[in-house]
Amino acid sequence: EVQLQASGGGLVQAGGSLTLSCAASGGSFENYAIGWFRRTPGKERRGVSCISTVDGGTAYLDSVKGRFTISSDSAKNTVTLQMTNVQLEDTGVYYCAAVPYSFCTTNWSDYPEGWRSWGQGTQITVSS
Repeated sequence: EVQLQASGGGLVQAGGSLTLSCAASGGSFENYAIGWFRRTPGKERRGVSCISTVDGGTAYLDSVKGRFTISSDSAKNTVTLQMTNVQLEDTGVYYCAAVPYSFCTTNWSDYPEGWRSWGQGTQITVSS
C-alpha cells in the first residue's frame, strides 16, 4: 500500500488561497481513490474532496464547491487540492487518504475507517 505525505498547510487570510499536496511513495496512485479529510476541534472528521484515478471522478463537500479543486498528476504521483476564497470554517487539520480500486461516490466519506492509507495531517488556519 502507498504511503502518503501531505504538505502545504499554513496560515492564510480569509479570501486567500492555499494549495495542499498529497504525495505517494511505495507505489502509485493508479487505480485509487484519494480523499482529503478535515478535522476540527469538537467535530468529527469530515470529507472535503475526493478524486478517483479509476474513472477521473471527483466529489466535493457542498461548502467547498466552486472554491476548491482537486486534481491528480500521475507523473508526479501527487494529488493536489487547490483552495481559493478560503473561509474561517475551512480551518482545521487536513489529512489525505487513499483506498485502492474505489470511486468517489456520493457517500465516499461516510466510512473513513475504510480508507487504507493516511498521511500525516497538515494544519490550515484561516484568519479574519
